Parts: sequence; C-alpha cells; structure tokens
Amino acid sequence: MNLRLNVQHFSIASTNALDSWVEQQILELGRMRQIDEANVKLTRHADSSPAFEVEVHLVTPGPDVFAESRDHTLRAAFTKVMAQLRVTITSREAKRLRKTKSQLSAPPQRRAAD
Repeated sequence: MNLRLNVQHFSIASTNALDSWVEQQILELGRMRQIDEANVKLTRHADSSPAFEVEVHLVTPGPDVFAESRDHTLRAAFTKVMAQLRVTITSREAKRLRKTKSQLSAPPQRRAAD
C-alpha cells in the first residue's frame, strides 16, 4: 500500500505516539478500501466545548470519503470519525455489490433492429 498521510496539529502537540496511533487507524481502513492519501486535521479549541475536533479526508479511487467530529477528548473525537468512515466505506461497498448483482441478474437487453 502506497499511502500518503498528512497529519496537521492545531493547538495539539505532535508526538510520535499520537502520529503512530493515527497512522495505524488509517491503515486499518485501508484494508476495507484503497486509500491513496489521507489528510487528518486534529484541533483543540481552547475556548469552546467540546474542545477537540477531528477532520479526515480520504482520497480514494472514485468518490473521496470525508468525516468530522467533536468531543471532549481527542481519542473520543477520533473514534467517532473512524466509525463514520467505516459506515461510509461499508455502505458504498454494499451499494456497489447490489448494483453489480442487479446487473448480473437482469435479463439481457435486446438490440433494436438496425
């Protein structure tokens, strides 16, 4: 897998542990769908509640996948975003499979006489 991961930190310290954890989570999604690039934005809003915001944009073949969430801890906000991404990815895959099945089970189209 040749994934380009961009993690931006706003008012949050960038640590190896945090960045590795984010990378691991994104790589797990890569097992469900090909991800060419992942843009992750981690923000702490000191003056609002909930303070932590996570935004993820996955560049994939076909439509890109987006999710965002806020919560009182960074881990909780990130967990919510990952759940949203999993739902979106699995629903798109299910839709694609239903479309393929319906095309396979449909009777062949008759050609109009030329």
